Formats: sequence, structure tokens, C-alpha cells
Amino acid sequence: MKKVFISGCYDIIHGGHVEFFSQARALGDYLVVSIAGDNALLKHKGRRPAIPVLHKKRLIENLEMVDEVIISDETEGDLGLNFYKQFLEIKPQILAVTDDDQYEEPKRKLCEQVGAEYIRLPKTLNFEQVSTSGIIRWVRAPHFVPLRVDFAGGWLDVPKFSRPGGRIVNCAISPLVSLNEWQYQISSGLGSSAAYAILMGSDGVGSELDCGVGWQDPVVISETGLCVWESGQKPKLLAKFDVDYLRGKMALYYTGKTRKTPALTDKIRDFDIIYRAGQIAEKACYVRDEEAKIFTLGEAVNLSYEAQIKEGMDNLPVSPKAIARKYCGGGWGGYALYLFANSQDREEFVTGENCVKIEPYMRSEY
Repeated sequence: MKKVFISGCYDIIHGGHVEFFSQARALGDYLVVSIAGDNALLKHKGRRPAIPVLHKKRLIENLEMVDEVIISDETEGDLGLNFYKQFLEIKPQILAVTDDDQYEEPKRKLCEQVGAEYIRLPKTLNFEQVSTSGIIRWVRAPHFVPLRVDFAGGWLDVPKFSRPGGRIVNCAISPLVSLNEWQYQISSGLGSSAAYAILMGSDGVGSELDCGVGWQDPVVISETGLCVWESGQKPKLLAKFDVDYLRGKMALYYTGKTRKTPALTDKIRDFDIIYRAGQIAEKACYVRDEEAKIFTLGEAVNLSYEAQIKEGMDNLPVSPKAIARKYCGGGWGGYALYLFANSQDREEFVTGENCVKIEPYMRSEY
């Protein structure tokens, strides 16, 4: 009887595992599946199991291509060989691994001790491949997230443009979005790509930095509230503030143009103005008088708009009642933020075409 031995964490069984089991079983007459015990999993992956190990064992041993399931919990010796002693006792003829096996050298040496053959199997599926960690991220992903508006300091969150003492001030907004409900235009400067990554269970910061842009979108979307961030290579939250004073005072105007932030990164712009705007926006957050607070924030927004106009963007429509306006995100299209001193002025503005009301958003647990 030709025994085939395979091993893994198999923390959440998915289609890729089943396909691998089938391919391995086809190599011989008897398939032994070694699953990592809790201690081995902690050493190998640095986390607890998603489901109890006896439940995993019960699930796998009832698959038709599996003949035997063992729990391997050795923590001494090489990583990836938590089954060392059991392998020497079973003496299989084949040790099968996936083609991305990270422990080839110690496993080949183990095979030599019992005369077993080491065989790599390709990861072949007729549908999208997933991983256990990917499934866990998907399950943990939120169903709804906010988007965001940036008041000042944008571009100082891009690592290559970071400045000591620089500040990025932004705010999460509602209505919230989900994969099925998206009330805003796409490619619009509200952090939609970061929101989408978070909804898909991906690393929002990593996905934005990989695109060559900054980290402000995913961090404020995840944090929520009105936030002040320190400019730098990585996000550092300096302060978070109540959002009530902004209720009824923000609106968006859609320019009718889509834009892609990565394509705007290396345009010539006045970073000194951007830096000063961030400093003023941070100051506004600490002003106690509500009227003075909104007008100080408006000063920062208008200064940000000045930098955008110097960059070459079109002038935005003037609203007599708005105290400030600027393009959201990298600008050159998409949405523009309009700031008002009171809700009545905001209501008059949003009766116009392409104008929508937004509200600041902060999760209720804060």
C-alpha cells in the first residue's frame, strides 16, 4: 500500500484544500493528513486557530479522499516539521506539498530518512484562489464604512512628500457605503479606493501606498471622526475630536469630472501653502468657540484651495453663503467640499444641481 502524507494548518477548509487533498490522494492508495495542533499553529502562524482542532479533524476525516487524520503538535525543531516523530513512525512513501512550500530543505531531509519521495503539486483551481488568512480578513471586514473629506494637509501623507511638523486634518463622512450601496460618484476624491479595499478585507494602507499615494484615506475611514495626523512615512494619529459642530455645515459639489490620484502625485504644487493650511486646520480643532472654530477651519480650507488653484485647477463655482471651498483629495475633478457657517446656508446650496449634503461621522462607541 502506497501511503501519501500531507500536512498543513487547514485552519478554515476551502476549495483549494479539497483540490490539494484530491491531487495528493491520486498519488497513492492511502492519504494521511497531518493538521497542526494549537501549539504548532501558534508557533507557525503566530495566532490561535479559527476553529477548535478536533472540529477540523472531524471535518477533514469525513472527506471521501482522506483515509486518516492526525494532529501534529510538535514545537521543537524546524518550522514546518511539527509532524517529525509521527512521520518517522508512519514511514509514508510520498510526502506531497503545494508548489509554494516554504520548507523544502528540511522536508527533503526528512524524506531521506525513510526513503520517501518529495513531490510538489500545483495549486490548480477553476475559480479564484483564496487563503485561510484571506477568508479571516473577509469575515472580519466591515459591511459599511464612511468615506472622507480632507480639510488641509493633503499630500503630506504621501511618504515621499512628508514634512516634519506637517499636519493632515480630515473627517469621516456619511452616508456610509457598502459593496452593494454606493451613493457617490467613483474616482471622486473621497477615498473610495481605500474604502473598497477595507470592505474587501484588504489592507487599506498597504493598497494605497502600493499605488504611490498616501495613507490618509484608509486611516481616517477606519478611525472615523475628525482627526489630526502627523505627516510621516506611516500614519500617526495626534488627536481626535468630536464632530458635532460640523453637522449641517458641509456639502459636496460634483464637478462632473473623474480623476485618478496616482496620476496626480508628481505635479508641481506649493507644499509651503499646504503645510501652513495643515497647521491652521489643527489650530481650528482646539478653538473653543464654535463660530470661531468653523471660521478658522474655513481659513485652512481656503488656503488649501489657493494651493490647488496655483497648481492649475479650474476655479470652483462661487457660493455666496459658503465660507470656504476646495477640491477633495488630489483635485482636478471629482467632488469639492463646501463649508458653511450654519445649516440654513447649507440647505440653500444643496438645492442646486450636483450638490449633496454630507455629515461628519464618528462611530458611536467613541
